[in-house]
Amino acid sequence: MTSILQILLLILDVAQWIILAHIIMSWLINFQVLNLRQPLVANIWDGLNRILEPIYSRVRSFLPQMGGLDLAPLIVLLAVYALRIILINNASAFL
Repeated sequence: MTSILQILLLILDVAQWIILAHIIMSWLINFQVLNLRQPLVANIWDGLNRILEPIYSRVRSFLPQMGGLDLAPLIVLLAVYALRIILINNASAFL
């Protein structure tokens, strides 16, 4: 049963890195360090958006309008951290 816990923690780690990559890439695009006209950058950005936008849209549906400030990635990242803490604290249930 510990392998199930390890697999779940691995999935949360991958999700965490994907979210962080999306956040950093959005900053780099907004500050014009990266250009979406480059095919590689556009493909990576499109792939990250396709993965994360369904999750972000559900979170945005209950967040108030912040005037251009998008807190959905932060909320999702905090949820991933919270799930990780819950799994680690309840590891005895997997033994």
